[in-house]
Amino acid sequence: MSVRELVVLGTASQVPTRHRNHNGYVLLWGGEGILFDPGEGTQRQMLRAGVAAHDLNRICVTHFHGDHSLGLAGVIQRINLDRVPHPVTAHYPRSGQRFFDRLRYATAYRETVDLGQEPVSGDGAVLARTPSYVLEARRLSHPVESYGYRLTEPDGRRMLPGRLKEFGIAGPDVGRLQREGALGDVTLDDVSEVRRGQRFAFVMDTRLCEGVEALAEGCDMLVIESTFLDEDEPLAVEHGHLTAGQAARVAAAAGVRHLVLTHFSQRYDDPAVFERQARAAGFTGELTVARDLLRVPVPKRER
Repeated sequence: MSVRELVVLGTASQVPTRHRNHNGYVLLWGGEGILFDPGEGTQRQMLRAGVAAHDLNRICVTHFHGDHSLGLAGVIQRINLDRVPHPVTAHYPRSGQRFFDRLRYATAYRETVDLGQEPVSGDGAVLARTPSYVLEARRLSHPVESYGYRLTEPDGRRMLPGRLKEFGIAGPDVGRLQREGALGDVTLDDVSEVRRGQRFAFVMDTRLCEGVEALAEGCDMLVIESTFLDEDEPLAVEHGHLTAGQAARVAAAAGVRHLVLTHFSQRYDDPAVFERQARAAGFTGELTVARDLLRVPVPKRER
């Protein structure tokens, strides 16, 4: 299996700081790269993180506030400048089509790449099916139309060496059984078990809502905004955001294995407080308070 990891390009919310670039996240998954929410400065952060335009297959924008989308112009132009040899598909709220068009054609450049546009509308939908994942979107709760994204790897099969030995199946016959589903009276179910596919979700600016819970359910990795600390929950509700404790409670209830908190307000200087509040809220799994240029491996499949 190829590398599956999250590359964090930026972790600031509305206002970047000396230590936090505007948003930007690249998920490397099954030989593909998905860029989420390219805020201002994303092209340079990609360079610093060692992510090339050639690594990108999709761009997913949750909503059209500047800290989540102003980097689109530079990224799209870099994709064309580098003559990326494969199609790149952009997903974004259909209601923001005019913003996407303005950013795509913000300045003059030569188009050399097939950039597909597949906007999202309504309550969300399945956006793509590939051999390594199903990509879907869900509507969130924010002052402007916003969507979260989820990748689900199809379930596979794990061969059981003891059962294969018991039935006397070895060598090329193992591959034949996997391809055909049966070998004589022995079926694939007799010598294997279901291997649950990995699941990843990306949840940005939103209040608590059904979409957040649906996206997070059973995820191996959940990347989620925690713009505010718990003592500022009234501000979070007013502006359509989550607190560290709210994000952690969602993750705990959903059975998330690795929680990645990000999108921090400039009012906070100490990232350790976000971790303390997430733990106090009851999340006991693996926890990362994101920082710029961090690489976070997707947890290995559970056995």
